[in-house]
Amino acid sequence: MKTQQNKLLLLSGYLICSLFSSTSFAHTAPESKSHRHIIAPQPTTQPKIQLAILLDTSGSMDGLIDQTRNQLWQVVNEFSTAKKNGVTPKLEVALFEYGNDGNSRDTGFVRMLNNFTGELDKVSEGLFSLTTNGGSEYCGFAIKTAVHSLNWSHSDRDIKTIFIAGNEPFSQGPVNYRDALKLASQHGIAVNTIHAGDHQVGIDTGWQNGALIAGGDYMSIDANQRTVHVIAPQDKRIAELNSQLNNTYVPYGKHGQEKSERQMVQDKQSEKISPGLLAKRAKSKSSSFYSNTSWDLVDAMQDGEVDEQELAKMDESALPEPMRKMSDKDKKMYVAKKSKERKAITEEIQKLSQSRDAYVAEKKQQQLASAPSMSDALTKAIKKQAEEKNYQFGK
Repeated sequence: MKTQQNKLLLLSGYLICSLFSSTSFAHTAPESKSHRHIIAPQPTTQPKIQLAILLDTSGSMDGLIDQTRNQLWQVVNEFSTAKKNGVTPKLEVALFEYGNDGNSRDTGFVRMLNNFTGELDKVSEGLFSLTTNGGSEYCGFAIKTAVHSLNWSHSDRDIKTIFIAGNEPFSQGPVNYRDALKLASQHGIAVNTIHAGDHQVGIDTGWQNGALIAGGDYMSIDANQRTVHVIAPQDKRIAELNSQLNNTYVPYGKHGQEKSERQMVQDKQSEKISPGLLAKRAKSKSSSFYSNTSWDLVDAMQDGEVDEQELAKMDESALPEPMRKMSDKDKKMYVAKKSKERKAITEEIQKLSQSRDAYVAEKKQQQLASAPSMSDALTKAIKKQAEEKNYQFGK
């Protein structure tokens, strides 16, 4: 009996020791190398930059909309070199309009054009679809809607920020803007306010106070300032490369072709405005921020959204015409070839964009300083908030 009890005691002791050795409890006594546990490194989670843009689309805000659609790609390019602990973040952008009487009164005249998405062409499409109408500008309602309706990250390491731009008093509407801002702060969301008009008027009408409450920045811009895109010697070649880049996309799935066509349309929208804007867009398309895993097989396989087995099992109707009769091996080789072509093209675009940026910077130095723009407001505030969370920016 005693022997059996001793065995039970030994077994219990062994189990307890095993339990403690498998947890993260620290041992007070040093361990020998033969008994030291090797802890496998944890996978690094990709950090996020979540940016919600709330634009006043009342009757007087055509200039604000025009600036934003003209400067989206410049903003993307500003953050394409951002890293946190050596890891490139994922950019997600959401777009709302408010103050447009064409929207429902029940929603405070607020409308979401898209939830957070990494498909930047969708954001561009939304910006080009905006028109102005009427004017009941409820900032508090718009902010509360953005906080509640978006898929915000729960991680404190991510950048979570709202930009609200308009020109009417910040306090209008049935939702108290202070309550909306406090709600944003409780979720770790900074709210940056952009008054489209005189700086002091923005202070007097609550725009600066709004930013202070929610830990954001206040800035005023001239919404009627025309965005000037410098035409550079590199633009022609960048446009040619952009066309070649589009040919490396391999649309798949139910909406693949539709989204591929959207990509082409957004190219044409930019080119129509200026070759300089198309060059900025091409630079964004050559960066890691421009990802289309939901419809492009090159991005999807590179990011692990689709593997070789899934590709082999994919229904022919989900594949582009050239791939439908291919063997599994040929499908894999086709996507790999497109990936290799894309890498070469994006590298050339990046190289040309560097020389283009230097040319544009020199030209701008020769010009008179202009008033801050929507792009200036967005980049200044996000960079400040990013650096507070230990993000680094390269050249």
